Amino acid sequence: MNNDGTGRSRLLYVVTGGFQAALALDRVAAAQHDGRFEVQVILTRSAQRFLTRLALGAIAQRVPLIDAFDEHDHALHVELADWADGVIVHPATMDFVARLAHGFGNSPALLAIQCTRAPVVVCPSLPPGGAYNEGYRDNVRRLSLRDNVSVVAPVSGISASSGSEGIGVCVPFEQALSALADLKTDMLE
Repeated sequence: MNNDGTGRSRLLYVVTGGFQAALALDRVAAAQHDGRFEVQVILTRSAQRFLTRLALGAIAQRVPLIDAFDEHDHALHVELADWADGVIVHPATMDFVARLAHGFGNSPALLAIQCTRAPVVVCPSLPPGGAYNEGYRDNVRRLSLRDNVSVVAPVSGISASSGSEGIGVCVPFEQALSALADLKTDMLE
């Protein structure tokens, strides 16, 4: 990844409304404290059910953004697409995966991801049975055709909403960071 002259890569961290969004505070702190990353967080409106901008702002080096167009925004999506050396969407809801796979650009984060050439790692967090949904599986296939996108499949775990065990838990954040490094290497070859 390119960097900003400080030796740190610029990581755009998109947090969507999956239950695991509640853990984003620890992930941002870990990514920043290891010294490799300058992190810009962008929260979808649904992520704010689990995590507040105020709480995240207390530990973030940059003010967390809200994933919504604002009449006062300049071209935020262009700024984010150009700024990022890498993008991680963690957790990625089924809705976000679908909109990304179908080329939607109806929020700054989606439009930035659609337009960036930086590596993008998408880590789905799914409701019970979601991993077997043919629409979801088709969306993952669509995203796999993009040379700068990698989808890291969810793993088995316990659903916070139902208590049932199944595939749908977002992979650990460290695995997402490893996948980002691997994708960057693949893109250079």
